[in-house]
Amino acid sequence: MRRRLLTLCEGQTVLIAASLLAVVSIFIVTPDRQYLDYVHTNTIGQLVCLMLVVCGFQRIGLFHVIGSRLLNHVSNERGLVLALTSLPFISAMFITNDVALVTFIPFAMAVLVMAHMEERVVLVTALMTIAANTGSMLTPIGNAHNLYLKALSGMSTLGFLRLMAPYTIASALLLVLAIGIAFKHRTITNLSDGDGGPIEKAELASDSAVAKPESIELGSYGAGCVGWRSLVYSLLFVLCLLTVGGLVPIWFMCLVVFGAFLVCDRKAFTQVDWALPLTFIMFFIFIGNMKRVPEFYNLAVALVGQHPLEVSVLSSQFISNVPTTILLSGFCSDWDLLIIGADIGGLGTLIASMASLITYKGVSRAYPQYRKSYLLVYTAVCLVFIAVLLGLSWVIR
Repeated sequence: MRRRLLTLCEGQTVLIAASLLAVVSIFIVTPDRQYLDYVHTNTIGQLVCLMLVVCGFQRIGLFHVIGSRLLNHVSNERGLVLALTSLPFISAMFITNDVALVTFIPFAMAVLVMAHMEERVVLVTALMTIAANTGSMLTPIGNAHNLYLKALSGMSTLGFLRLMAPYTIASALLLVLAIGIAFKHRTITNLSDGDGGPIEKAELASDSAVAKPESIELGSYGAGCVGWRSLVYSLLFVLCLLTVGGLVPIWFMCLVVFGAFLVCDRKAFTQVDWALPLTFIMFFIFIGNMKRVPEFYNLAVALVGQHPLEVSVLSSQFISNVPTTILLSGFCSDWDLLIIGADIGGLGTLIASMASLITYKGVSRAYPQYRKSYLLVYTAVCLVFIAVLLGLSWVIR
């Protein structure tokens, strides 16, 4: 029991902290009818439906198929790393940075084994993590806090894309530059199984003495039904995008998505990370209450109001960007700067974006000897990205 509690606390630290803050705030502000207005139901509904659809795509192995087919056309080391980095960068724009990393980090480690590039796993996975965190900043659905701030600010989808495009483009150029400098044009000829089959059917860990990364076999759930499920989930994803864009009512999206998964894949409901929407709700309660305490509200506005971008970047390094976004949104109305700051703030320390922990845990399990190296490399490269992106924000302003 004690071990389970410790595991729960370790995995849900943010949710536990948010819940404690919410409970404490309840003793400060007595529950009343205003509590009903605290929770941003549109954000929660959109978030849950998107999480369900992305989970559906994961369960049929669609992302692995796409990644493996892309890599089947790669012939050299530099191209391989560029392709591996492009996968989380582009996919994070649509399936969020954490899902992109959960999907493609094990995939990348397996491919590096096949290419005899295990010694480069630290730099490759660090670049992939940065790629996921910078690619996800472009769209409202790339990060959970982007979805929230778009809804809160009333910003259009096109306006959001215009705001974040310069930072995403700059990040892409930096990634290409880093890969061009760090990796050679050495030819790779063995990215397939022993019979010349595609990557997704290969047994990827050739050395039995090394902990095997996840196999990219597609013989599990959904392999025989990828066709029709892919079509259904694609239509549901389009429906979610239309709802985020304000073209479809939130109640209709929830009804259709929940109904579809009750028919197509009920187990997907157990695979969704319900801690994320719960964390949002707890923070909504805390912020709603603290905004009603004049002393706290005036102090917070004074601290945040002058430099929301810089404050959000700095605070993200210590409490991560999702809590930072929700906390600061209650005391700042400069939405553009808050969005930019929260997204740039996802770079830096390992907890600046909680998605970054996915890579660290994956590398630590497979290659425990690289733990310190990964922390140093990831932090150093992130500092370069933060410096460039912050400088760009000051120029644009």
